[in-house]
Amino acid sequence: MERAHAAEGQETWRLAAWTTLVGVMIAGAYAGRFLSEESVEEPLYDYGVAVTGVIIYVLLLGILLLIGRGLPAREFFALRPPVSWPSALGLGLAGYVAIFVGAGLILIALDAGDEQGLTPDEWDPDKLGPYLANFVAIALVAPFVEELMYRGAGMTLLLRFGAPVAVGVTAVLFGLAHGLVLALPALVLFGLVTAWLRVRTSSVVPPMLVHAAFNATSLIVSVAA
Repeated sequence: MERAHAAEGQETWRLAAWTTLVGVMIAGAYAGRFLSEESVEEPLYDYGVAVTGVIIYVLLLGILLLIGRGLPAREFFALRPPVSWPSALGLGLAGYVAIFVGAGLILIALDAGDEQGLTPDEWDPDKLGPYLANFVAIALVAPFVEELMYRGAGMTLLLRFGAPVAVGVTAVLFGLAHGLVLALPALVLFGLVTAWLRVRTSSVVPPMLVHAAFNATSLIVSVAA
């Protein structure tokens, strides 16, 4: 009985710590958007943006590891192979298409395509270096850490309240953490699809792959258009 109470207390502490971390991220994202008077022009062509992003993600990963300390990372982050790779790849492809079409239509309808301010005015081959640095940060590092945070640790901590709660809460918090307004519905849709994928495959790996593919496609389109 005492062990059960201790375990429950640990889970409550972990959930409180995770919620606080996400809350700080949301507050910081909106504060930075509405209170900051200066912003980097064409951030995809700025090495500093890439370096800063990677540093932040490394710090977030460190905090997540502290929150899950004492638990097998494989279970806490759902960092395990899916039950069935063929099924996971099929569901992942369906999820990718659903996000790309659904989020695209939402962004077009709300005229929110460039709210995040990443799209450069035109492709500049002389700035290939910083573009590739930002590509790695956005298409590789960000999906890995964000999926561990929301579809990994977040859903693990919230699944005790039921899958619908875990899916809905992580999707909304994921959207809010980006600090956007018009694009928020598209981000929540992204979170819902990837969380659904996590539930269906019992793994955070398929959401990571979909997230990375979507970000990479968006970055390529942003300079090819």
